[in-house]
Formats: sequence, C-alpha cells, structure tokens
Amino acid sequence: MAVGSLLLAGCGLVGSSDDGAERPAAKPASVVELDCAERGQVAGAGSSAQQNAMKYWMKEYQRACPGVQIAYNPLGSGAGVAQFLRGATAFGGSDSALRDDEVRLSEKICAGGRAINLPMAGGPVAIGFNLPGVDELVLDAPTLARLFDGRITSWDDPRIKKLNPGVDLPATPVDPVHRSDDSGTTQNFQAYLSEAAGDAWPYPAEKKWQGRGGSSASGSKGVATAVSSTTGAIGYLDLSVAVQRHVGTVSVDTGAERPVAPTPQSASKGIAEARTVGRGKDLSLEFDYETSAEGAYPIVLVTYEIVCDRGNQAGSLPGLKSFLTYTASTEGQRVLPRLHYAPLPKQLATEVRQVIRTLA
Repeated sequence: MAVGSLLLAGCGLVGSSDDGAERPAAKPASVVELDCAERGQVAGAGSSAQQNAMKYWMKEYQRACPGVQIAYNPLGSGAGVAQFLRGATAFGGSDSALRDDEVRLSEKICAGGRAINLPMAGGPVAIGFNLPGVDELVLDAPTLARLFDGRITSWDDPRIKKLNPGVDLPATPVDPVHRSDDSGTTQNFQAYLSEAAGDAWPYPAEKKWQGRGGSSASGSKGVATAVSSTTGAIGYLDLSVAVQRHVGTVSVDTGAERPVAPTPQSASKGIAEARTVGRGKDLSLEFDYETSAEGAYPIVLVTYEIVCDRGNQAGSLPGLKSFLTYTASTEGQRVLPRLHYAPLPKQLATEVRQVIRTLA
C-alpha cells in the first residue's frame, strides 16, 4: 500500500509534461530492444537534482515497456533515503552515498543483503547569481565560502573585484540562499568548500546546511526561484534547473589557466578525477574537489540509485532491473548532456550495468 500510494503521488509530481523541462525529440532506438519486465510497479523517491533526467528516462522506458509503471517523487536526497530505509520504495535517489549507519539500517529491509550505491547521472553543482548588469562572474572556493557564510556582505567587496577585473560590481547586499531540506547537493557543495576553501569553511559536509545566515528554499527549483526573484542573491543548484529557469551561473577559478564554467563536459572532466571507494557491489565515489585540471569543473556530484544487493521487493525487482539497465545503458546515458547532466565515464557505466544484472 505504501508503494502504491507513493507511486500515485510520484506520477503526479514527476510524470507531468507541463513543467517546462527540456526533452530531446529523438527516441532512443535501444529502448525498443530492451528486455522489458511484463508488469510491475517501481516506486522511487529522493534527489531533486536528477528529476529532469528521471522524467525523460521514465517517459522513454514506459513507451517501450507499458506493462511497468515507474514513479519518482523528488523529495530531496534525505527524504528519499528515509523512504527507502522504511521499505516504502523500490529505490532511493541520493546525491551522496549512504553512510555506514544507513547501510546497517538497510539490512532490515534488504532480506539477506544490504543497500548499495549505483552512480547513474553526474553533473555540476551550479552557483546561480542575480546581479543586474553583470552577465559573467568568477569566484573561487575561499570567496564562495565567505559569501555563503555571511562574511562577505556586499558585491563590491575587494576580494570579488580582484577575481573580476573590469567588471562594474554594484554595492548590492549579498543574499546567500541555501537548501532548507536535507540534501545531497548541499552535502557535495559543503564537501567542496571544506576541501577546497580550507580554513575559510570550518563546517562538516552534512546534508543539512551548516553555514550562518542567509535565506533558504526547498529543492533546486526553490533555490532557483529565490535567486531569480531577489537582486543580490546567490545560491547553489542543479545545472539543469538553472538553465531551465534562466539563472546566470558562476565560473570557478580553480587555479587552472582559465576559470571553468559549469557544463556537462566540464563536469565529466571533474567526475573523471574521482575514484571508486565502495566495497563489493557498492560503487560509491570520492571526488577530488581541489582539482586544477584544465577544463575540469570542481563542484560536481553523482546521483546514486540506492537499491538492495539482495532482498529487493519481489514484485518490483524485474521492473527495477529492467528500468535501471536502460538508465545506465549507452542510450540512457547519451541523452544526458542535452538535459544538462554529465554521463558516467564508460567504464563506470559498464560496471553499474554488471551490478544491476546481479540484483536479487
């Protein structure tokens, strides 16, 4: 009943076609050849960062496999993990890997197994800003840390001017916007600040925001709305939402020859600097937030689909495996740049597909 209720709720939230999300016109040819499950209901919930990718994947998969109903409720990573650990969903979406204590809790719902993290869609954490008359803006990690912690309060601060020579920066007050919900995007952004900004960011990388002051909003779309409606605002959000809502984004000075703008291509280069740290079938990643590789955007995340390695719900398992096989396929990944996400490196995508085949 819990799965059925969430499925209906998710269909209303994610399956709608009037949200303005960009959708490629071409139909992936390989979906037709997919080994569809005959029937089933597969409910997921979690990361709002991946919701535009999930909308497209669901639409294309269900076109080829009409017997399976897929729903995804973009509640945020923290709520999605909680739903999964209660057994209310077949999979959770999170922009950060499960903690050890969460893996232990998963043993209660994964009969004979445990939860694992499967990377599925990558992308940059974009820094959106609203400064009329300023079209391009460069910031570095220490400056971002001070802006989001309320220690730089005006946009004409000398530290910002130094990074933007020749730009007429106004004396507008800074209004930093952070996520109000527990969020994997928040955790990844704070991990970047903690590692790349050094002493300028003394807080832990948690899903709950740790900085002082500022405004808050729920989900990437809430942050986009807050930034676009407030002169002087700055916030962190998923790139696909920033593009969809026409929010200007910051280029990051990483110490490379040129500042790096958030794009699917620059995020892919940043993700390529990561290493796999998960054990067994778990494929969680560790990022190098201090990378200065040319063209590599440093504030990146990967959305994980969280599933049981064994002990998945029998009624949803065939549909779950079939759907995730598609999302990790060449066609499922190839569409991501057009939706402003970064596809997984080919070797990693192959490993994800291999693990999906073994789910039980």
